[in-house]
Amino acid sequence: MRRLWVIIFSFQKMEHFSINIGRQIGSGGREIGKKLAEKFSAAFFDKELISIAARQSGICKDIFEKADEKSTFSLVDGILNFGNFANFQSSGFMFNESLFKIQSDVIKDLAAAQNCVFVGRCADYVLRDEPRILNVFISADTESRIDRIVNIYKMTTQEKVMDFIQKSDKKRASYYNYYTNKQWGMASSYHLCINSSVLGVERTVDFIVDFAKEKLSL
Repeated sequence: MRRLWVIIFSFQKMEHFSINIGRQIGSGGREIGKKLAEKFSAAFFDKELISIAARQSGICKDIFEKADEKSTFSLVDGILNFGNFANFQSSGFMFNESLFKIQSDVIKDLAAAQNCVFVGRCADYVLRDEPRILNVFISADTESRIDRIVNIYKMTTQEKVMDFIQKSDKKRASYYNYYTNKQWGMASSYHLCINSSVLGVERTVDFIVDFAKEKLSL
């Protein structure tokens, strides 16, 4: 009987899978992630992870937001962001590594409890020891990225858009490379890299769904 329960427990544990998405800014990665979650009836997590990590740790949500996908969050950053040293001290400040550890534990707990789609936050690295994961990187042509950013962020000049793209991608790359010792956007860091401009969002989702079914034996 004990052996039967072990078999049942192991089977149930293997049922859960996670799709982890890295993305260029303006590539439609978040939209693709949400649609994938809907296709698989999975839970979707992007910035929602910040609220969960703050709630579970008891640390101010603002601290997680200031450090979100940044490789460094210095003492000076903290003082500037919280007004003065006294406010900074009372905020319960922790270094990025500690915040990353808290957020990573949240990702692991969520992935252990249900099927998940995670966007960003090095989820592919955090869940690297799990057998049922699919790591995807979404890129897009520059023109497509500009159009999407203009629509979302209402930027008025191409110069502002390009500056936003460069700074956002640099921040994400720095964060990912710092915590994973891998290269953000490099094919060797993922199971699948795909340009969403080639097929469009809907057909890109369908392509990833088919790939996931093969990779995860769904």
